[in-house]
Amino acid sequence: MSTVIAEGVIHVTNDCKACDHCTSICPTGAISGMLGQKHHIDPRLCVNCGQCLINCPFGAISDASSVEMVRQALNDSTKIVVVQEAPAVRVALGEEFGLAPGTNVKNKMYAALRKLGFDRVYDTEFTADLTIMEEGTELIHRVFNALGVEGFESSGPLPQFTSCCPAWIKYAEDKYPHILPHISSAKSPQQMFGPVAKTYGAMKLNVDPEDMIVVSVMPCTAKKYECDRPEMIASGFKDVDYVITTRELAEMIKADGIDFLNLADEDADKFIGLSTGAATIFGATGGVMEAALRTAYEILSEEKLDKVEFEAVRGLAPVREATVEIPVKALGTKLPVHVCVVTGLKYVDSVIEDVLAGRSTYHFIEVMNCPGGCINGGGQPIRRDTY
Repeated sequence: MSTVIAEGVIHVTNDCKACDHCTSICPTGAISGMLGQKHHIDPRLCVNCGQCLINCPFGAISDASSVEMVRQALNDSTKIVVVQEAPAVRVALGEEFGLAPGTNVKNKMYAALRKLGFDRVYDTEFTADLTIMEEGTELIHRVFNALGVEGFESSGPLPQFTSCCPAWIKYAEDKYPHILPHISSAKSPQQMFGPVAKTYGAMKLNVDPEDMIVVSVMPCTAKKYECDRPEMIASGFKDVDYVITTRELAEMIKADGIDFLNLADEDADKFIGLSTGAATIFGATGGVMEAALRTAYEILSEEKLDKVEFEAVRGLAPVREATVEIPVKALGTKLPVHVCVVTGLKYVDSVIEDVLAGRSTYHFIEVMNCPGGCINGGGQPIRRDTY
């Protein structure tokens, strides 16, 4: 078990003013301490989401950092260091350099990463598409199992929960272990990228996987926990070696004196193939659901979608419901697929309890911990001037 998992990612520093605000933010009750006393975080209860960190008015909460290890890898001529960036990073990084929130700076981000010394600059969108195909196909198999279609008896039960948010996964493991058969078996895009990079990618680059370092730039502090889970060694080596946040990438760019705003635009290196717009929407709540529904619709109907948007699953309400009619060509009927999107772990308990009690009518449920999704993750820019 790694040090990060054992000790936790999020820590209260000695700058704590004991204002007690963080306890109102924490979705799991992991933070203890009375008003006027320095607070503490129990790593066994903490889901590493970092919401307490970005909401602390005194900047007294920090996250474990791998920046120095990334620096050492970049300075090691025996290593090939590749980097991936999540979709939510590109529309937040510019804020650290004075640009308006939401400005898409992906091409300057790629250029900055090369100036920092990364040997290959890839985008997590490709493996987000893999996640979409895996989760969408798995949902189809579970639906066929529920309908009694021959050959799908070993597929999991309905409803299926998404599996991309590591804070949500830890919460389920800790509090609701009986729900685990309902969670998709698909890894997150970050953790799919690692083994693909260290197998197929290493082969294409003619690199020994032992000499490849995979770095992720994520909007999420819980990704630091996820990459250190002991089972994440599908390639035979640690799949993702280090995770840095959007904030930490900005700090590295500034520390190296890179004039970010005046960088010439560059494209990412081609990992394996093109990615889709479905991968891009992963960063917003409902995005994983919408992307997987598109896949399920086209596979089941054997038709191209005339309109690819499923707007019913969009929005910022903590719990959203929708029904999507999907034609199932193989069965000659239409299937009403009932879906639910939950943003914020404090809203998920009743949904899970309905599933465990057999009351749920849903087929597919997306859960994201952070409000609005990854775009508001614990690793994103902090605007303390708004307090």
